[in-house]
Amino acid sequence: MQSIIDIKNLSYRYEKDSVLEDINITVPEGSFLAIVGPNGSGKSTLLKLILGLLKLQKGEIFLFGEEISKFRDWQKIGFVSQKANSFNTGFPATVFEVVSSGMTKKIGLFRFLKKEHKQKVTEALDAVGMKEFSHRNIGELSGGQQQRVFIARALVSEPKLLILDEPTVGVDAENVHSFYQMLADLNTNRGITLLLVTHDIGTISDKVTHVACLNKHLHFHGITKEFEQLSSRNELSKVYGHDVHVLTHNHEHGGVKN
Repeated sequence: MQSIIDIKNLSYRYEKDSVLEDINITVPEGSFLAIVGPNGSGKSTLLKLILGLLKLQKGEIFLFGEEISKFRDWQKIGFVSQKANSFNTGFPATVFEVVSSGMTKKIGLFRFLKKEHKQKVTEALDAVGMKEFSHRNIGELSGGQQQRVFIARALVSEPKLLILDEPTVGVDAENVHSFYQMLADLNTNRGITLLLVTHDIGTISDKVTHVACLNKHLHFHGITKEFEQLSSRNELSKVYGHDVHVLTHNHEHGGVKN
């Protein structure tokens, strides 16, 4: 199985402060990886390095088998940030228009959408459960609905990898589960590799295939079942500095188990 991301012996520091030390992470094609860790653990810095927003200091990053310094096919990667938490609700654009703006690189600026382009926008909205809202103004939607629209915007360029930074910021607590289920469906039904930075350790445990636990050092990297076992032995408290318990949700039987 091809690796979408390979991170080897990665270290990074801001002036005198070391943020990441000797990080090694592999993201296999078709996987759903959650990167978890306390505030200030280096998660955001790691994302910036993967996205090429920061220059490497020590170590290597390979994207789709190519060194990041030589990688040019950024259309293969979709990125969704914490936009819903700070989005200007007065922005005068419909949901359809926001999503179609994700095709600018493919069709060019100020070009009219052809029938096939409009179809891709509709399909992307359908994939995130927002098709019926296509003619609504983006500012009329809830934070969770807006975030789904931004994911659809990333999907129209048909990325192979989708990176999400704390996507449930601004999402109502009662809608978080359905939001993560939507992401899991994108992974399983569309075969999109997902990399997610999150604090929702318990909520995502039954959705993701792999977990990386980060706090300057990489404390765990492996399949979700092994991560849950780590939690059951209360070893995550060493990373977070307080007790952490991962809840795995058994939805078929309507229960929740530790």
